[in-house]
Amino acid sequence: MTEKTLRGLLSPVVTPFDADLKPDTKRWIEHSRWLLSQDCGLAVFGTNSEANSLSLDERLTLLDAAFEADLDPARMMPGTGACALPDAVTLTRRAVEGGCAGVLMLPPFYYKGVSDDGLFAFYDRVIQAVGDARLRIYLYHIPPVSQVPISLDLIERLLKAYPDTIAGIKDSSGDWANTSAMLDRFENFDVFAGSETFLLSTLRGGGAGCISATANINPAAISRLYKSWQAPDADKQQAAVTDFREAVSAYPMIPALKAAIAWATGDETWRNVRPPLMPLDGETGKGFVRMLEGRGFSMPGRRNID
Repeated sequence: MTEKTLRGLLSPVVTPFDADLKPDTKRWIEHSRWLLSQDCGLAVFGTNSEANSLSLDERLTLLDAAFEADLDPARMMPGTGACALPDAVTLTRRAVEGGCAGVLMLPPFYYKGVSDDGLFAFYDRVIQAVGDARLRIYLYHIPPVSQVPISLDLIERLLKAYPDTIAGIKDSSGDWANTSAMLDRFENFDVFAGSETFLLSTLRGGGAGCISATANINPAAISRLYKSWQAPDADKQQAAVTDFREAVSAYPMIPALKAAIAWATGDETWRNVRPPLMPLDGETGKGFVRMLEGRGFSMPGRRNID
C-alpha cells in the first residue's frame, strides 16, 4: 500500500443474504469476481452493501473470505468507518494486513453537530492505532445519510498531518460545487464522485473516477466512459449512464439493485435484504422489471451459481 493504485470505477458491492438473512459468502464472492471481470473495483462494505447492517465479525469474515478467494486486494477499498473507534481500528488493520490498496472511511456518524476537532481526533486515533505506513485512507463524505459532513478545512488539516496516508475522498454529497471545490483546492488527493452522474465532470476536473451503487449492475458502460472520457462521444455516453442511474434511483436503491441481479440471473435469493429495508414487491417490483425490460437490461457473463 505504498502507492495509490485505486482509480476508475469501483462498486459498493451488494451483500447477498441467505434465507436466514446471514451473509451468503458464496454469492458475494461470485458477484465480486464478476465485477472485477468488468473492470470494476470493489468498495465492499459501502452504503449500498448494507454495511451498517452487518456486525463487525460478519465484515471481518467476509473480508477474510475475499483474501482466501484471491480477489485482487489492489482493487479493493473496503469501508472501515464505524461509530465505535475500536471497530474502525480492527477492520482497518485487517484490510491493511490483507494488502488492500485503501480503505473508505466514514466519519463516526451517530452523534451530530460534532466539531472538526472531534472528527480529526477520530481519524488521528485510527491512524495511530493501526500504525502501518501502508495505510491509505479515502474519506467518505455522504452528509445526506451520515449527517456528519467532512469539511474542506478538515481535509486540509488531515492532509497536512498525514500527507502519505490521506489518499482521497468519495464525495456523495450530490453537490457538484463541493466536488469541484475539492478538485480545485487539493493536490495529490484523489477525488471520486459518488455517482456516475458526475463521472465525466469529475474526470475533466482531474478526478480519479467514481464509486457508484449502480456499478453493481451496469459496470461495463460506466467503465467504458472512464476509459474513453476524452472520446468524441463521451457526452453521449455520460447521458446514457445518467439516464440509467436516474431510472434505477426512482426506486429504493438497495432493494432495486438486488432485484436487478435476481432478475438477470434468475436467482431469487438475491432479493433478500436485512430489515429495516424490505424487498421490492407488488406493483413496485413489476414496474421496476418493466423499466429494465424497456432498456434491454442484461448483465452479460453474470450467472446463477446454483
